[in-house]
Amino acid sequence: MTRPDLLALTPDALAALTNRGLVKRAVKELDAGVVPALDTDPAGAVRVKFPDGTTTTLPPGTTLDAAHCSCGAAGVCRHRIAVVLAYQRTQEASAPTELWSPGAVTDAELAALMGDRTLRRARRAHQAGYRAKLRRPTQDDQTAQAELPTCTVTFLVPGDLSYVHTDAVNKDEATALAVWAFREADEQGADTIDVGGSPTTATDLTAVTDLLDQLLLDGTTNASEVLDVAWQRLHRDLTAQRLHWPAAVITDLLAQLTAYRNRSADYEAERFAALLTELHARTTATGPRAEVLGPDEPAETPLKRVRLTALGARLRTGTTADVYFASGDVVLVQRDTPRRTGQHLAASNVVSESATRSASRAVTLKTSRVAKTSLTPVGTAWNHLAQALVIEDYTAAATTLAELPPRQVRARVEAELVRALRVAEVTDLAYDPAAQRLTATLHSPTGTTCLLEATHRAVAPNALDALTTALRATPTTITGTIRRHRGTLVVDPLAVHTPTGVVVPDLTTDTTPQPLQPGTTTSDPLSAAIDSALTVLAEAAHRGLDHLTASLLTRVREVGTHLHNAGLHTAATHTTAFADAPTPTTWLTAHLRLLVTADAR
Repeated sequence: MTRPDLLALTPDALAALTNRGLVKRAVKELDAGVVPALDTDPAGAVRVKFPDGTTTTLPPGTTLDAAHCSCGAAGVCRHRIAVVLAYQRTQEASAPTELWSPGAVTDAELAALMGDRTLRRARRAHQAGYRAKLRRPTQDDQTAQAELPTCTVTFLVPGDLSYVHTDAVNKDEATALAVWAFREADEQGADTIDVGGSPTTATDLTAVTDLLDQLLLDGTTNASEVLDVAWQRLHRDLTAQRLHWPAAVITDLLAQLTAYRNRSADYEAERFAALLTELHARTTATGPRAEVLGPDEPAETPLKRVRLTALGARLRTGTTADVYFASGDVVLVQRDTPRRTGQHLAASNVVSESATRSASRAVTLKTSRVAKTSLTPVGTAWNHLAQALVIEDYTAAATTLAELPPRQVRARVEAELVRALRVAEVTDLAYDPAAQRLTATLHSPTGTTCLLEATHRAVAPNALDALTTALRATPTTITGTIRRHRGTLVVDPLAVHTPTGVVVPDLTTDTTPQPLQPGTTTSDPLSAAIDSALTVLAEAAHRGLDHLTASLLTRVREVGTHLHNAGLHTAATHTTAFADAPTPTTWLTAHLRLLVTADAR
């Protein structure tokens, strides 16, 4: 009797059930000739005796962690993995099989697996709506995967729900949500889909409008702290309703107001203006709730044993950093990590039993006497990152960015555009002293190119020298935040993988000043017109629409003329309309148009 479940377990699937180190060890022992004696009975149970006397039995319908092994290890051990790999080597290559979709699982099968009570809980989440990004099986990799707002669900064996792997504590509920996502996706022929729920309407968040208008009329310079109380009350109400994205915008708005009052450099007028417009966009947008307002999930979801691969870090202050991790097909970020802790985490593989994940993909690694967190060097882990996080064709990646919805109404997730770029060569390394910006051209293995840009920041004075040294050391992979400018992919680097290891520029302290070819940063007329208009409108929001001067309105008309001359007629019309009638409505309309145009350039 053939065991299709064992044949379907790829090395990646086995690594998900255990860890890649155990899989490599099992493969190494088999290649060295330590091959166990296999015996399969008529019922399909695979019995094995190893040269060291260990016996392992894998009955059909039993998961690996529940199978018997005399070694006494808790969970999946190297013996169980070796049995699977050895069994696969004894079987002849089979003909391509028909690809399976988890959407084929019926609700009756789900109820039999998890019970009606758990299924009812999952239905409540389904009724609220959520977004899922799916990876379908192929002949080379028959695993199916669903990326849900707070976890990732992977179907390791076609048709067998006992081989479902997820980092969520509530595995059964997550499995049901993933099955329903595949079911709807199969009907619509899509890979990214909004499941359940109903479209949001403008009336859902009418309570925001009055506060938003008042803040625009007052501006940052005149905003009363009394109004902060109303914002905080609104934030609590939105959080209680699990409207995570508008609540997150309000948190950032209040942080900007506090920074201005404290005369902190963290305040940025253009950032403040962008937050006002984003809140307006989410209030008025019609679209899936999960995308515009946030999934109906708790603010934080506990994870069971989670495996993370660090992708670098970015210093926020002199003492805290944001550390980025790959977790399956998504990137998670731990905010405000103490710098010393960040130096340990930023180039490590992390296994934790005490992590939580938010709806916005922020992760927190907590300390506990019972649950443990272990670190190992990142080593070659970047070579095994999920394909969704790896970019080898820079031109295709730029095209993908151009197809995204406006970020003002996209899911407000952390590290949304952090990726790992494969690099074949680095050329044109230069430094613009006026902009304090390091630039380089990256060449991909497929022959396409993109631009690397890194700007000096006072909190990381050694970063550019460390980055220059790493770029000259024949890097193979660079992680960073990507964006698109004038059709070209641009990356702001977080870490660089060189033959000697991973370099995290922001956290590097032992550096030597590097001589660089002088360079210049040029701005095209289109970008200059958009940037000037955004700056002027941000100043209007900073001052407050009730406190505008004639000279500022004259500048608004001037940038409107520049926009028109650059061919941006609609943006020019909205900008001029604001100058003629400076109201919250005209300002929001003009600024939203400019933001969307800026992202699309």
